[in-house]
Amino acid sequence: METLTFSQTEIEEIADRFGALASKVPLRVITNDAEYEKAVQTLNALLDSPKAAEGGPLAPLVAMLGDLIADYDEEHFVLPDAAPSEVLRELTSRRQLKQTDVPEIGSQGVVSEILNGKRELNARQIAAASHLFGVSPAAFFPPEESHTKRTMEPAHI
Repeated sequence: METLTFSQTEIEEIADRFGALASKVPLRVITNDAEYEKAVQTLNALLDSPKAAEGGPLAPLVAMLGDLIADYDEEHFVLPDAAPSEVLRELTSRRQLKQTDVPEIGSQGVVSEILNGKRELNARQIAAASHLFGVSPAAFFPPEESHTKRTMEPAHI
């Protein structure tokens, strides 16, 4: 394996650019609720850009920030036995998302019906929600149907 080396000028350039990025995007382990809120707000702002889409130049940054948020979620938030609609409501609330912010799940009307218990999540919606929120699909099964721990644990699908 080849050893990577940087010149002093390159190190200074990296430090300057990282400092500028880190002043806008919290790229460190989240240790408290205030940092969590800032990270979620930053992620939501980045997700508004088409450059954050898969394959876009911001996609790796969004993925990294999403992983930091998911790690904090896993450590601090355990979902109680709840209906899938309540789980979705809690996850969207934590990320400060509106019904229109989750088109992966469905239109605003569909999401509203799910949240109000008038419609069940289907398999495609469960897969999309588990990917979007970085949780196990089991989080969206009714408590009596789920035989695995229902946490904000990152999905391994």
